[in-house]
Amino acid sequence: ASSGFRPQGAVQLATKLVSAIRVCFIYTLFEPRDDELCGRKSSSNHHACQLTQFNYDAPILNNSLSAASKLNNNDGKFRSSSRIAVAAVEEAVNGSADVDSPNAPPEIRLNVPEKARTVSSISTSGTLCTSSHMDGIEGAPFGSFVDYVLDDNGNPVLLMNEMSMHTVNIQKAGEGSLVTLFAQLGGPTTSSGPAHGQDVSRCSITGTIEKIESSAEDWDALRMRYGIAHTYADQVMDSPKFHFYRLTPTKIYFVGGFGVSSEWVPPEEYKEATPDILAKDASSITDRLNRDHGDDLMLTAIEILNVSEVEKVRVTGVDRLGMDLRVTSRMPRRKNKLLTDEFRVGFRIPVISVEDAKSEILKVFQEAWEKSNGVTWGDDEVPGADVPVLKTAEDNLM
Repeated sequence: ASSGFRPQGAVQLATKLVSAIRVCFIYTLFEPRDDELCGRKSSSNHHACQLTQFNYDAPILNNSLSAASKLNNNDGKFRSSSRIAVAAVEEAVNGSADVDSPNAPPEIRLNVPEKARTVSSISTSGTLCTSSHMDGIEGAPFGSFVDYVLDDNGNPVLLMNEMSMHTVNIQKAGEGSLVTLFAQLGGPTTSSGPAHGQDVSRCSITGTIEKIESSAEDWDALRMRYGIAHTYADQVMDSPKFHFYRLTPTKIYFVGGFGVSSEWVPPEEYKEATPDILAKDASSITDRLNRDHGDDLMLTAIEILNVSEVEKVRVTGVDRLGMDLRVTSRMPRRKNKLLTDEFRVGFRIPVISVEDAKSEILKVFQEAWEKSNGVTWGDDEVPGADVPVLKTAEDNLM
């Protein structure tokens, strides 16, 4: 007592340290496996870099005593260490932790044109549907597996042999004839990971297709882009039998996956849309979460989404604005009846890298853990209360 030691303050500090240590422990579990996802090898410097970038709890490790003295006020309440860290960062950036931020809700879902552009950008192959001119099946849809890249406006560009059946169909159909290119995430030549059946986003681009002449303004850029995406092309693109074709969309149809929304996309909006920055890594992130973070996902469903009788939780997608969860639970009155609902858990800020996405996801996991363990933020605030959440589909698999 003579030295000014207060047991109550020691308990508060211990609680904050336990919370901080848990975050770092979870992040360590997440981090080594995800080095593969980023194409980098693990190293001590890399891990140090990640802990620095993981700004959610870095202030706890660096400034825990000063943050606690400013925000805890020794009022005897257990406070969330992560909330202290966020408030400390807000004070450092904005000048005062008491300044209210705008109340406008954050955008937590990509719009449909962005989703469609993401699918066509990440996929490098698809099915080209032409109208058959073969005797006996004239006019029947004819599907061919093709490779492609996109030009700067999102138009698919294909390198086709003049002897291929789909090329013959296009030539016989004449100028202005319509074709459809179907592409989906998780296809055999995409970089987004293994396929998941119908439970992936896909789009159909219907429009006119015409040969690209060597005088085209973007001719050299298209050749280089195609050669990078499809290494075999360097051996054939100079052959007189191979030609580049550009598909100019007139209609675009997007499907979000099995049992979820589908919508026609205006070509003008598709042209202006930006592909999601996480698209190439989204499938790998999703697989890691489902495989290694089952307990955290269960806590998120119970504590953040307020779902009871949870049986199973699965991440179905991740992008720069948030992640999609499919939650299966038992009906309150009929225990033998299962309900499957879709939720969107948004990030508080859009992410610009895989590391940012991991940080935002772990924030959600941490606050779910804190809520389940009775940690409070003071002033009757509950951990996870300000996590943006949206129920996107209800019992959609019945």
